[in-house]
Amino acid sequence: MAAVARVCYISHTLRPFGSSVRTYVTLKDISVRLKAVKNIQKITKSMKMVAAAKYGRAERELRPARTYGQGASALLEKSELVTDEPERKPTHLMICMSSDRGLCGGIHSSIAKTARALLQERESTTNTALVLVGDKLRTILQRTHRNNILIGFTEIGRRPPIFPEASFIAQEILSSEFEFQSAEILYNKFRSVVSFRATLQPFVPLNTLIESEKMSVFDDVDEEILRCYHEITLANLIFYGLKEGACSEQSARMTAMDSASKNASEMIEKLTLTYNRTRQAVITRELIEIISGAAAL
Repeated sequence: MAAVARVCYISHTLRPFGSSVRTYVTLKDISVRLKAVKNIQKITKSMKMVAAAKYGRAERELRPARTYGQGASALLEKSELVTDEPERKPTHLMICMSSDRGLCGGIHSSIAKTARALLQERESTTNTALVLVGDKLRTILQRTHRNNILIGFTEIGRRPPIFPEASFIAQEILSSEFEFQSAEILYNKFRSVVSFRATLQPFVPLNTLIESEKMSVFDDVDEEILRCYHEITLANLIFYGLKEGACSEQSARMTAMDSASKNASEMIEKLTLTYNRTRQAVITRELIEIISGAAAL
């Protein structure tokens, strides 16, 4: 609309002296902008195709990866160590899963919005430490909750998630000096190509496992076995969260690039119409000037 208004203003106010030069510049501006929008459309279409291919791979890898998350949480749920409404503890750990890449709609802002709401809700009763997986999430939350950030991890999302990455993240969390009494993992759960949901997965510290009466029913379960189980459970849940987030991200990027391509098509139609109208007006005005000059002679 700004381009249309500018063209109309110039064509109505400028007079014969120098008018052809000024209008030619305006036509050139529209032509340059039209070419730029067409190039952007080519880029967004290419990115959509790449995201579609990556989404197909991420969805295929997500199906077996869900076994990690379901198996890791099954024992915790059956032993009643976690519930739908976990008890609030004075020290809490929240692991937020994101990535380093953008151009994928609200995939990162949904996690940040949920994390902010939870922090605000528990601000007066709980000391919450944040573990941020992904540079995008760290950039968003460090503006308002810098003091809550415990550890941050980058170089996430550039390649498909692998289990050694999740194992490294889990090891760094457990080796930190922060002693938490409750924990949860916040990630985007993939639902469909156009839908994802920020989801919380509860997690318990090692002391809760050791002191639980439900764990005593298992044979040959000592502290060392529980320690190993605790480490592998956290790594499995993180790996599961990474896979869910990666699939959600690629589907969101594919949808975002499709919307961008459609918007570019609409802009191309409007700019083409504006260019043709302005060009016709220039030609008509020049013909009128020639005819008027010939009649005057």
